[in-house]
Amino acid sequence: MASSKEYLVFILGQLSELEDVTYRAMMGEFILYYRGKIVGGIYDDRLLVKPVRAAIRYMRTAPYESPYEGAKEMLLVEEVDDKQFLVGLFNAMYEEAARGKKEEEINGERWRKRQCIRLRLLQGPLEGSRPLPTVPTGKGA
Repeated sequence: MASSKEYLVFILGQLSELEDVTYRAMMGEFILYYRGKIVGGIYDDRLLVKPVRAAIRYMRTAPYESPYEGAKEMLLVEEVDDKQFLVGLFNAMYEEAARGKKEEEINGERWRKRQCIRLRLLQGPLEGSRPLPTVPTGKGA
């Protein structure tokens, strides 16, 4: 069953405090973007968001539902009547998306993956790890 344009207009109205919320119609459903990042969509007149850490923390008891048969499960947003809730959810999700997957936290600081690898190389091998095999180089090897 396709989603109705009326439900899309309702959800966009609830998110009207946010700038740069856009959508794209796709096979009778609507993909939602916030500041250029996909945050979720409207499927069968249900608002579903990506199950990123920020959304899971924001909606601790939200049920997982599949947008359509064979798709990965997403989080069902049941509080669609609460404008402030939706604005807070989208802001939290965007902050996580803006950081990207290339960062991780070490001792309370954000580090890019490349920095993490360099840091680990500088710290030396991890306890219990085997040394890398040496490759003979030069003449006579």
